[in-house]
Amino acid sequence: MLRSGKLINRFMLMIYMLTFLMLGLFFIPKLSPISISPEKELQNGKDIAIVINSLSFPFPAGLDENHNPYLDYIKKSVGFNIHVELPPVPSYEKMIDTIISKEQNHPDMININSPIQFAKFVTQNKLQPLDHWIDEYGADLKRLIPEELWNRVRYNGSIYAIPSGQLVKGNEVIYIRKDWLDKLNLPIPVTLEDYKEAMKAFSEGDPDGNGKRDTYGFTMMKDLYHSSPLFGAFGVQLNQWTERGGKLVYGNVLPEMKEALSFFAELYRQGWIDPDFPIYRSNVMNEKIIEGKVGMFSGAWYDSRGVIAQSLKKDPQANWITIDYPIGKKGKQGVGALNPVFGYQVVPKGSSHAREVIQFLNFIAGKGRTSIVLGFHNQVWDWKDGKIVSKFNEHDKHLYRGMYSALVNVDKRWLLRARNDSYGKEFRLNDNIDKIEKNVVQDAYGGPPPLTMVRKWNELYSLQEVFVKIILGLESTNSFDDYVKRWYESGGTQVTQEVNDWHESHKK
Repeated sequence: MLRSGKLINRFMLMIYMLTFLMLGLFFIPKLSPISISPEKELQNGKDIAIVINSLSFPFPAGLDENHNPYLDYIKKSVGFNIHVELPPVPSYEKMIDTIISKEQNHPDMININSPIQFAKFVTQNKLQPLDHWIDEYGADLKRLIPEELWNRVRYNGSIYAIPSGQLVKGNEVIYIRKDWLDKLNLPIPVTLEDYKEAMKAFSEGDPDGNGKRDTYGFTMMKDLYHSSPLFGAFGVQLNQWTERGGKLVYGNVLPEMKEALSFFAELYRQGWIDPDFPIYRSNVMNEKIIEGKVGMFSGAWYDSRGVIAQSLKKDPQANWITIDYPIGKKGKQGVGALNPVFGYQVVPKGSSHAREVIQFLNFIAGKGRTSIVLGFHNQVWDWKDGKIVSKFNEHDKHLYRGMYSALVNVDKRWLLRARNDSYGKEFRLNDNIDKIEKNVVQDAYGGPPPLTMVRKWNELYSLQEVFVKIILGLESTNSFDDYVKRWYESGGTQVTQEVNDWHESHKK
């Protein structure tokens, strides 16, 4: 849960944007045609100003965040004006800090993506509790948002944000080149040792047949993104809490984490893993896959319609399949969970329009959700033989509506599944989601960031830089023991106590 820092936040925003692009429209049962009622007379003095993340969605020519049909639809429905500010995505978190630190002229709602930043503002007494307004004006929010998410935005019994949930509980599945396995006479890997043998063969056995050693068994991204299933074989996940002996322990400090880092260090030392991974962002990692330089990677569940499809376009002989997660020596297996909260919608202390903010978010979660997520009926989609037919030119033109719908993601799983199948069952999107959610390792801590973690976050997170150094051989594996000692001394002991206190108080 406690994943933060600017790089992590941008990565999670990227996941959401790509998910929205991959999913496009959701399938829904037959509904009455959606009509937009005549514009209501706007209520003087009740206009609201909101600051949200654009998620890098573009606007078509002539439209912007304050002049587009989807915002017009929301404004007409709720009965008041909404002014939208979109800080630049690369500096979004820093801009939010600046906005909320002002003495006056606060916006009425701010979209926050970092759990640490959200918790910091709570501790600084910058945010309003929202319980009263939710009870009075948030019936759909109360109905559709599960208690698990409310727990993550509640301090001292009060709710300080409207949480937006993740679409899927986890993100990663293992993709492998079956044609390379066949060429090298290798079986589909099952155990972690099998995985290692496949990585070795992909790196040393010239699977692309060009006579050069220019392929790698595995690749991932900087900060060890896209490596979760390999950690799962050791029974740990990065930045997650796990239960040991009746107490919660931070996975990063467990002996199993040291074993996992040693495993990665061996892969790197032998040349079986892409040596440039510490500098890779998703676009560079994807280029390696498309170019046919990688035989295996841990990718997003929707990559079968993304980078895999691009790989097949370049090389139709590439036979990518998904396989089960590796099983470690002790029988461990699993993939890490995403933070269940994708975003936090908060009302600063200086706002006098908490009611309108809740009405706005309640509309997005409830009555407005169909049009905001799917697009307008008859314009973006229509019914044919009981199924949705999408007009993808219109759909793609108005992808920006995702920045509004993302403010209150609610779990409509059957919608997700039906729509995934409509894209083509050959992509196995629902199978990928099933594989993830059958093996996902949930964070054992279900509360908001503990206060000591908020105060000590930068220091504690920076200590983790030694993990990549261990893998690259710049630090010995024994440096992990020093990391653990420093983590506890730098606030980890108190964080662990606070986590366990919350956990004990919320046991059923």
